[in-house]
Amino acid sequence: MGEVIRLAERRGARRPAPRQRRIRVEFLFDLACPFTYLAAERVERAFTDVTWTPASNTALRAGSLASDEVALAGVRAAAEERARELRLPLVWPESWPADVPAAMRVAAYAAECGRGAAFVLAAGRLAYCGGFDLDDPEILAEAAAAAGLGLDGCLLAAGERRRDVAIEGGGRRLLAVGADRLPALRVGRSLYWGEGQVAAAAAAARIQAAAAY
Repeated sequence: MGEVIRLAERRGARRPAPRQRRIRVEFLFDLACPFTYLAAERVERAFTDVTWTPASNTALRAGSLASDEVALAGVRAAAEERARELRLPLVWPESWPADVPAAMRVAAYAAECGRGAAFVLAAGRLAYCGGFDLDDPEILAEAAAAAGLGLDGCLLAAGERRRDVAIEGGGRRLLAVGADRLPALRVGRSLYWGEGQVAAAAAAARIQAAAAY
């Protein structure tokens, strides 16, 4: 007698596993902010699908960090302490805390090309492990190459001042909802700001995904 065909088991075997709902995650960052560098690699590891969005720290603060010596010293001390805790190198670029508008425009372009994470990671290492000025065209070219981006497209994007509107707008929108620092993570409808909130944001993403079944 042949093998008994168990129809219920066959149906169960053919039934696809339930899809996990995609949780929208957005990482808002400024390449001139050392905490972006300190957070970026953990963000890249913690989330499978992230939108990398450049946002102006100057717009968020409603002024340049360089104009406030007390705040500047506080940020430097906090970043150095946090780097020691994370066991990450931290070398200050000579131009810090100056904005890096060309690099931020290229970051926006990289995100459009699906290479936002790769570019931010490469730029962060060059700036805060090597101490290089990200707005130097040669350094930008090196970051672009490490991210797998074409040089011509990056150099074109670096000069596109129209991109500044969206970048500054990102900082102002964060300020409007009460955020006071970068980087920030938007998980679904929840917003987490500050490098120390990466773990909390990742936990929230897991909870939201599990609740979606």
